[in-house]
Amino acid sequence: MVRMFHRFVARYFSDEEAVVVLLMLIGFFLGIFFLGRILAPFIAGLIIAYILQGLVIKLVRVGVPHLLAVFAVFILFIGIFIAFLLGLMPLVWSQVSGLASELPRMMRAAQHYIEGLPQEYPQLVSMEEVNTLFRQVTAEVGQITQWLVSMSLESIPGLMAVLVYLVLVPILVFFFLKDRDVILLRLSSFLPDERPLMDRIWAEVNMEFANFVRGKAIEILIVGSVTYVSLKFLGLDYAALLSLLVGFSVVIPYIGAAVVTVPIAMVGLFQFGWTDQFFLLMVVYLIIQAIDGNILVPLLFSEVVDLHPVTIILAVLIFGGIWGMWGVFFAIPLAIVLNAVLKSWPVTEPVSDESPGSVD
Repeated sequence: MVRMFHRFVARYFSDEEAVVVLLMLIGFFLGIFFLGRILAPFIAGLIIAYILQGLVIKLVRVGVPHLLAVFAVFILFIGIFIAFLLGLMPLVWSQVSGLASELPRMMRAAQHYIEGLPQEYPQLVSMEEVNTLFRQVTAEVGQITQWLVSMSLESIPGLMAVLVYLVLVPILVFFFLKDRDVILLRLSSFLPDERPLMDRIWAEVNMEFANFVRGKAIEILIVGSVTYVSLKFLGLDYAALLSLLVGFSVVIPYIGAAVVTVPIAMVGLFQFGWTDQFFLLMVVYLIIQAIDGNILVPLLFSEVVDLHPVTIILAVLIFGGIWGMWGVFFAIPLAIVLNAVLKSWPVTEPVSDESPGSVD
C-alpha cells in the first residue's frame, strides 16, 4: 500500500508547481465553502464582467478606445439591469403572489379529480393509496404555500444587504472591466516567474469558462424570451414566472429541463384541463426544449465544454449538496474548472526499478 501511494505521488506530484496548484485549488474551494455568502456580490460581479468582457474586446478591436468601450458596455449593462429590476421583477413577483393564492383552488380541483380515479380504475388505484397520496401532497403544498407567502419584501431580513448588493455589484463590474489587465498583473506578481503549468491551466480555464458563461447568458435570454412569447400567445397564466424558470433551467442541463416541465404542465392542466389547448401547450414547450438541446446548445457550445452527461449530473449532485441552490447553479462552471485542471495536469511516467544494464 505504501509503495502504491509512493508511486501515485511520484507520478502526479513530482512537479513542485503541481503541489502549489493543488494547494491553491484547496484554498479556493475552502474559501468558497466558508466565505461563499460573504463573497456573493464579488462572485456575481466577476461573472457578469466575464460575460461583458467579450463585447469590450470586440469594440477595442474595431478601434474604440478601451475606456470608452468599457463605459459603453457598462451603460448597456446598467440599462438592462434597471429594466430587469423595474420591468420584469415586479411582474414576476405579482405572479408568484397570484400563484400562492391559487394553490388552494388547484389543490381542491386535483382532489376532486383524483378521488374519482378509484371508481374509474379500481384495479389500478385504491382509495387507501389516494388518501396516502393526499396526505403527502397536502403537507408539501402547505410548506410551499407558506414559503411563497413569507417571501415578501417586508419579511426579507436582509433587505438592506440586498440593497447594498444592488449597488456593489455594478461598481465591481465596472472596475473588473476597467482594470482587468491591472488586476491580473497584480495577481500574477504573487506567482512564480516560471509557471508553465499555471499558464496552461489558466489558458484552458479562461477559454472554456468564459465561453460557457457567455454562451449560457445568451441561451437564457433566447430560451426565456421565446418561451414567454409562446406562453403569452397561448394565453397561459403566470407566463412571466414560468418563462423565467425555463430560462434559468438551462443552467442545469438535463435536470433543469425535467424539473421545470412539472410546473408548466400543472398550470396548463389546471387552466385548460384535458383539452386540445393543453396538448398544444405541451407540444410547443417540448419543441422549444428540442430546439434548445439539438440546435442552440451545439451552436453556442461546440467544442467548448467537453463534459460527459454523467459528469454533469454528478457535479450538480455534489456541489448542490455542499452549497445548496448556489451549488446547483455553479456546478457546471466548477466542473469546467476541475476538468481544465485535470487536462493540463502533468503526469510523470514511472521509471522501471531495474536499470537498463542490469544482468540477472
